[in-house]
Order: sequence, then C-alpha cells, then structure tokens
Amino acid sequence: MAPNPQNPLIVQSNSAVLLEVDNPLFAEARNAVGQFAHLDKSPEHIHTYSITPLSLWNAAALGLAASDVEERLERYSKYPLPRNVVDDIKELMGRFGKLVLEGADGGLVLRSADPEMLRQLCRHPQVAPLVGQFAGESGVAVAPRHRGLIKQVLIGLGYPAHDLAGYVDGDPHAVSLRDAMLSGAPFAVRGYQRQAAESFIGSVKSPGGSGVVVLPCGAGKTVVGIYAMSLLKRRTLILVTNVTAAHQWKREILDKTSLRDDEVGEYSGDVKEVRPVTLATYQILTYRKSKGSEFLHYDIFNSQNWGLIIYDEVHLLPAPVFKFTADIQARRRLGLTATLVREDGLENDVFTLIGPKKFDVPWKDLERQGWIATAKCVEIRVDLPQAEKLRYLSLTPRQQIRLAYENPNKLIAAKEIVDSHKGDNILIIGQYITQLELFAKELGAPIITGSTANKRRDELYKQFRDGDVKVLVLSKVGNFAIDLPDANVAVQISGSFGSRQEEAQRLGRILRPKKRGEQAVFYSIVTRESKELDFAMNRQLFLTEQGYSYDIRYCEDV
Repeated sequence: MAPNPQNPLIVQSNSAVLLEVDNPLFAEARNAVGQFAHLDKSPEHIHTYSITPLSLWNAAALGLAASDVEERLERYSKYPLPRNVVDDIKELMGRFGKLVLEGADGGLVLRSADPEMLRQLCRHPQVAPLVGQFAGESGVAVAPRHRGLIKQVLIGLGYPAHDLAGYVDGDPHAVSLRDAMLSGAPFAVRGYQRQAAESFIGSVKSPGGSGVVVLPCGAGKTVVGIYAMSLLKRRTLILVTNVTAAHQWKREILDKTSLRDDEVGEYSGDVKEVRPVTLATYQILTYRKSKGSEFLHYDIFNSQNWGLIIYDEVHLLPAPVFKFTADIQARRRLGLTATLVREDGLENDVFTLIGPKKFDVPWKDLERQGWIATAKCVEIRVDLPQAEKLRYLSLTPRQQIRLAYENPNKLIAAKEIVDSHKGDNILIIGQYITQLELFAKELGAPIITGSTANKRRDELYKQFRDGDVKVLVLSKVGNFAIDLPDANVAVQISGSFGSRQEEAQRLGRILRPKKRGEQAVFYSIVTRESKELDFAMNRQLFLTEQGYSYDIRYCEDV
C-alpha cells in the first residue's frame, strides 16, 4: 500500500506515531491505531502515540498479528514506514506465544519451539531458581508454586509466557440468570457483554480462564462478571474497592440471578461472611497490624475451593494483592476495568497475573449504540485572586499545586454551574476534604468522604437515586463503583495530580443511560497559569483516546 501525503499518520523511527487531528481520516485512524499503541500527548493539532511491547502483546492477545499492525500503519501513513519499526513490531509480537506454560504430570513445563532461546533464558539468574530439569530439548520443569513468579520474571526480560496450564475447576455452585429482574422488567445480557464474558471463558481452539475485560463505566461490567459466573457455575470470590461497591454487586446478583440472599456473603471490615459467592474488599485483604506483620485475611483466597475470582476495578488493584494473585494462578481470574492505565506502572503485573486484555470496545461505539449516555466534557479555567497570584510565586511546588487546586474562585464557577443546571442531578467531586466541606456548606449539599459511615453513605446514595437530594459532594470515594444512574452532571474541582484513570472514573459516574436520553456534562474546573493546567492535560489523555474532546471555557464565559 503506497503512502499518501493526504493521510493523517507519521510513524517515526523511535516508534512514536503522530496523528493529525484536523484530517478527515482522524477518527478512523485513531480507532485503528488505538488497539496497539498508547496515547501519550493530545494537544490541539497533533496527537502522539507510542508503540510499546505491552501494547503490542495486548494486541496479540486479542488476535492481532504483526501483519495487521503493519497494514494499519501503512493504510494511514503519509510516508514509508521506518524499517526498524516494522522489524520491532514483528520481533515483539512474535515473542508472544514463543514461550508456553503447560500442565504436565501434576506439575508445569515451560516450552518453546526455540530450544536454544529457552536454554539461554534458563541460565538467567532470575529464571534459574524457578526452573528444574529439562524435559527433552524444548521444555523445562517449573514448580506450580512458581507459576505466577516465573511469568513476572519473563515479561520483565521481554518474553511474556502464554499460560495454557489450565485451572482447577473449583467447587460447583449453581448460578442461572433470571428472565426478569425483581422489578418485573425483562433482563437480557447485551451482545457485547455476552461477547466479553465468552472471550474470557475461551474455547477449545482458544482456551481462556484469565484476562481483563475493558468497558466504560455504566456499560455493565458487573453483568459481564455475573454472566461469566452463570457460564462456569462455580464458587466465586469477587474483590471490590469498598463496601458500597460490595452492596451494589450484591444487589445486582440478587436482581439478575437465581442466587438467594444467604448464598452471597460480604467479607469486609464490617462483616466476615464466607459463602458460595463472597464479596471481599481490597481494604480488608491488605489489612495488617503493622508494616512488617502478616496480612491477616490472606487465607480468604484459599479458604474455599474457588472456581472463579473476579477483580473489580482491576486498575485500582493494590500492590499486595498482586502477591496473593501470584500464588493462585491455578484459579480462573477475571479483571474488570474501564481503563488499563495504572499510575504506578504495574500494567505488566496486570498482564501476567490477572491476564491479558480479552475484550475492549471504544467508548464512543457504545455511546452511538445508546448503551452509555452521550457526554460533553468542559474544562473551565479560572484565575487565582490577585493577592493569591503573587503569593503563588513564592511557594514551593507542592504548595503551589495545593493553592491552585483550592483556588477560591472555583467556588464561584461551581455555583454558576449548579445554578445553570437547575433540576439536574449533580455530583461535585474533589480531593481535599476542607475544600469539599466548604463547597458542601456553600451549596447546601450533603457530603460523603472516606470517614462517612457506610450506613450513612447508603442513605445518601439512595436519597440521590430517589431524587430527594439533587446535589451531592464526594471525595475520592466518588471515583469508585457507585450506582447513581440518574447523575447527569459532574463537577470536578480537584484531583490526584495528573491521574488519567481518575479522570476516566469520574466521567464514568455520569455515563449510565438516562431515562429521558439527555446529554451528560462533565465539568473540570482548573486554575490558569498553574501546574494544575499541566495535570489537566495529562488527565484528559485517556478520554481523548476514546474520542472525547474538551470544550475550553473561561470563568467569565460560564
């Protein structure tokens, strides 16, 4: 395919890909490239992507071949592709599946069609302690207890192992789906939810059992997990971010399956129930009395013969849970997330220990099909008061960031937004408790923070769902899974620096389809001429990759 100067892509020899925004083929090229490259920067006219080993291995796990990636780049490129980039793509994607982990005689064998490469890897000081005797020329024994660790080591060396060693079945437990929910309304699994769960389960030709499903908030990731449970019919452990999410999962399970209340348990700081389907919080799993002491609730992973472990919001998985997960590689593992972006750089651990990406769908595709709400993103830039502008210059970088986030002029902008959305269901979301308390007081709205008792949280969420509360102020607890289907306006007043995952989570709070079909609006109020503006640009990267754009306004224009 000959390059065309009218095309929108420029592929550079350092594996960076530049994409022209003001080009008729922009959206088409973005969707094609997004499956195997990461968006790094998104200024007005040129977006920059990077092709990385992990992005290529995830693409390979989804069934893309190196030839597919090369063809897409050629189709949209202005100039001939650099030969080294094409060669690197072939080399890196060719490594996926070159090492295969298989079950053998009650143990494991690491095999390769390239015996010499396998022998060289086995000599590596990190690999050598994890392998045993060679089984013929093309395989080497691996102890089952090292199944997770050897995969972590190998991906670190640039050779991801394809784990085909299989899984323990776990104890059976009947789970079937209802035809109608408790309300009497009909229930059916949507096509993409069915496809996502079946991609995870796999087939004879393409066995599954471990992997990550990526869907936007509001698209029904919980239903994907429930459908997978109904296919496997096994005891299931579901790990969630907090007690509110546990309650939400339980409501959904009882509403959409044959399971009874006494079959679904909660394992948290409040309750310690272990039942055929158990919902455990990440917080309780990572609890220990002191930094050097043992995790007190680690045994939940092996206290039952689980047939499936579901990791909700897997992009927020605490680092200690990776250690637990490395020890339970023989159990089926399903990760659910809106974004694979992690701010701690542990994407490799998600890939190796939970599994590769099994299903992904562009947010805008689901928006067009009506499965999530149409959404508009608006960034409102406000000035610091004159006196604070001068003080800002004399502060340390950390102090400057805090001052920019807590800019008092943000309250003026927020009040104008609330006034202009009379009758709407509005969430005010931020980072700093003193700032949130001020906003709650000035707006006459209730507030939920990490210190709010779970019973009080549930009461306020219910009042918001019922329409008795129209404006609700939330701390970081608003980032996580909360079921507020009628929320249609979110106002972000501060955040965790440049966190892309947080931006996606917060937009997700208003993406559930609306009864009246109205558009959702996501406002982000940021301080001009400050570091916060730089953070804002980074935060927007993931949503820009999904096809959203930000309408920039200034306080005087609100």
